[in-house]
Amino acid sequence: MEIKKLTIIGGVGRDGKKELVTEVDLEMGNIVSIVGPTGCGKTTLINDIELFADENTPSKRKVLINGITRPEEFMYDPSKNPIALISQHTNFLSDLPVKVFLEIHAKIRQTGKSEVIVEETLEFANQLTGEPIIKESAMTELSGGQTRALLIADAVIIGNSPIILLDEIENAGIHRTKALELLRQYEKIFIFVTHDPRIALLSNFRITMKNGAMQSVIITEHEEKGVAEELRKLDDLLLDFRNRIRIGERLSDEILKNRLRALGYIS
Repeated sequence: MEIKKLTIIGGVGRDGKKELVTEVDLEMGNIVSIVGPTGCGKTTLINDIELFADENTPSKRKVLINGITRPEEFMYDPSKNPIALISQHTNFLSDLPVKVFLEIHAKIRQTGKSEVIVEETLEFANQLTGEPIIKESAMTELSGGQTRALLIADAVIIGNSPIILLDEIENAGIHRTKALELLRQYEKIFIFVTHDPRIALLSNFRITMKNGAMQSVIITEHEEKGVAEELRKLDDLLLDFRNRIRIGERLSDEILKNRLRALGYIS
C-alpha cells in the first residue's frame, strides 16, 4: 500500500474535553514536531499514531492512512507495518554483532545485495554519532546515542518505513543538524517528539500539547527560519566546545571570544 497521507482526528484531553485541534494531515516529505512541557501528552500522541488508534485508546483519537482506517494486515504482518518508532528505550535482548543484526534485517526487508545495504546503513548512522559504530561490536556494547543512530538508519534504509516516529533524539547525543539534513533527502513522514527549539523550528510545522490534548498547529514561517539559523550558530558553538572538552583540550576566554567574534556576536 502506497502511503500518501496520515491523518490524526482529534479526541479528548485528560479532562475529557475535546481537543482544540480536530484534525491534522501529514503528507509524505513532511517533518513534524510535537512539543510541550514534560507530561503534556507528547508520547501518548505518538503511541496513538504507532497503534493506529481507532477511538480505542484513552485519548479517543483516530488515525487514518490515506483517509481510511488502517488495513488489518498492518497489525498482523510486521513486514507491512508502515510505521517505525525510535523510542528512548533501546535495550536489546540480543548480543548479535552489529553487522549480523543488520544483515538479518536486510535479508527480511530488502531484495538485492544485503552487504551494500548494510554498509549504506552504517555510513548513515556514523554521520550522526561522535564515535563511529564498529560493525563487529555487539549490539549490547553500543552507547545509547550509537544505538539510536543505528536504529534511525535501519528504519530509513533497511526497513524503508514511510512513517518514522522519533522520541527525543536530542537526549542521545546525536548530531541534530546533520540528522535533519539527512532525513530531508528521503520522501517520508518524520514525526519528532522534542524539547529542542532547533528541531521544532526546522520542522514544517509543530503540534503543541497541553494536558494530554493537541492545542494548536503552528506552521514554521520565514521569520522563525531565521531564528533557527541563529540557533544553529549557537548550537554549533556548543557542539565544538563539547568536542574540545571530550578530546582533552582546555578552554579559555580567548577561545570563546574568538568563536563569538567569528560568528559576528562581538566585535
